[in-house]
Amino acid sequence: WHFIGGLQTNKAKYVVKYFELIHSVDRKSLVDEIDKRAKKIDKVQECLIEVNIGDEETKYGVNPEDLEELYEYCLSKENIKILGLMCIPPYSEDKEQSRRYFIKLRELKEKLENKYKVKLPHLSMGMSDDFDIAIEEGATIVRVGTAIFGERIYST
Repeated sequence: WHFIGGLQTNKAKYVVKYFELIHSVDRKSLVDEIDKRAKKIDKVQECLIEVNIGDEETKYGVNPEDLEELYEYCLSKENIKILGLMCIPPYSEDKEQSRRYFIKLRELKEKLENKYKVKLPHLSMGMSDDFDIAIEEGATIVRVGTAIFGERIYST
């Protein structure tokens, strides 16, 4: 199972226990809690760092300029393994507008790979409306629930 979405530090104990990959690491306090919880169950927790690629106040994620600092912090932890980056670009009616954000995330990943001499295999980006563009720009994980299951129906 993959955990996608904002993760409260106090919920990390449940997520570490049940999920293989966490897509939403975005702050040191969360890194500390994931590392602590993973250590307790003798697990190396695989994670993606969520980047707030559009600098949106309403979205989770580390700011691009703080990414290297957070990545280095993750490297100092024994029970966390970073496998790549994740982003959700700003919404636009024109899905082509997402491309520049996907390119930016790919470039950030490549910068980390070059600087730290690592291979980060995953870019989690793209949803039902723009996954094709995300794949063109290097996505290895896309989120296509609406395309498969249809629009959500909310009860009132």
